[in-house]
Amino acid sequence: MAIVILIWSLITALVASIVTLASHIINARRNRKRAVGFFHPYTNDGGGGERVLWCAVKAIQEESPDLHCIVYTGDHDASPESLTARAIDRFGVKLLHPPQVVHLNRRKWIEESTYPHFTMIGQSFGSIYLSWEALCKFTPLYYFDTSGYAFTYPLARLFGCIVVCYTHYPTISLDMLSRVRGRSSMYNNDALIARSIWLSRCKIIYYTFFSWMYGFVGSCAHLAMVNSSWTRSHIEKLWRIPDRIKRVYPPCDTSGLQALPLERPTERPAIISVAQFRPEKAHTLQLKAFSVAIKKLDQDLPRPKLQFVGSCRNKSDEERLQNLKDKAVELKVDGDVEFHKNVMYRDLVKLLGGAVAGIHSMIDEHFGISVVEYMAAGAIPIAHNSAGPKMDIVLEEDGQQTGFLAQNAEEYADAILKIIRMPVTERLTMAAAARQRASRFSEQRFYEDFKTAIRPVLCHSTK
Repeated sequence: MAIVILIWSLITALVASIVTLASHIINARRNRKRAVGFFHPYTNDGGGGERVLWCAVKAIQEESPDLHCIVYTGDHDASPESLTARAIDRFGVKLLHPPQVVHLNRRKWIEESTYPHFTMIGQSFGSIYLSWEALCKFTPLYYFDTSGYAFTYPLARLFGCIVVCYTHYPTISLDMLSRVRGRSSMYNNDALIARSIWLSRCKIIYYTFFSWMYGFVGSCAHLAMVNSSWTRSHIEKLWRIPDRIKRVYPPCDTSGLQALPLERPTERPAIISVAQFRPEKAHTLQLKAFSVAIKKLDQDLPRPKLQFVGSCRNKSDEERLQNLKDKAVELKVDGDVEFHKNVMYRDLVKLLGGAVAGIHSMIDEHFGISVVEYMAAGAIPIAHNSAGPKMDIVLEEDGQQTGFLAQNAEEYADAILKIIRMPVTERLTMAAAARQRASRFSEQRFYEDFKTAIRPVLCHSTK
């Protein structure tokens, strides 16, 4: 009898929960506002994703002035005024008017530290919970994900939203699966797992199951904008909605940076590295390559300096930055390395304007905004020989080389030395070609392609 009562209680509780959830969704659908809700829990990350957010908000404001723009953020100090000021100060993006802000209290459910194991699937399911909070607080006609939380799309559709996304990179890619099969150790494949056949097989099953789920939830998007040829190829294979996928290169500040003079100080050549202090950005590889270059440097050549410029999102990033400083001391190059954390946009432009080269080392960087910024600013890029930089960016322009591609410390060091050894005229010729190439990825080009992609969705909803 007790078991029957327990089962009945569980069934009753389940039914009550379903009814409650259904009533929330029904009420939310009835109260949908003619607005665009931008799901971007971290509005202070300072990276290329945040630039896309503000440019997307501005593009919507220009294309459909009658649509209100809402930003869902987990940053409790964010206000319409502070976010508007941040868009200008950090990225030079002037919004037509301040966006409305909806504060989220459950952002911890998408934080990496919440899931020591099975991080990817934990964050994905956590994003559903966070999106539930967002949509219950404010239900827009358009749900626009600019942070890559594809698992929120089915929920947004249940709330009656038209789902649009800008995908910077797939949460899981076919390359990740191949690395696990090949038992390669990386930041997203622990060395312990890579060494074990059994653990690797288990992870392959996990990744395969996750990729299937990712494909299902991603297919719920009405429109998916992707930032590069590499990302598009993976998303098309995983989501299988090729007719709803549009490649829109991310907005890069090419016009402002192109105004910088190509001539640079030569007494102490500066090599700049612009990237958030995240593990996949592989800053340590850059530091090792710089150390190798210093050791190989000809005595009659000027000694270069390496400038790390980036933002820290959390404590883990802060620790990563400190470890990088310690590594510079260990490699005995700390006197040649500078660290610039959370700099303002105008300060970033000044640093770019003084650099002869820009270094980038993330494997399978989906696009590489920083690489384009180097090129536009007149700094010759040294980028990783994969994905976005290889397929879209560091290509010849009118038959002229625009930069270098590398894969390991030795190759990066050789590229650094080649640039330092270049005659001024040769460097200026390459820098000019790189600048011309960068104009293909301008902020204006983003606005044009973005509006072209989203216009049919906006027009269809009004019919």
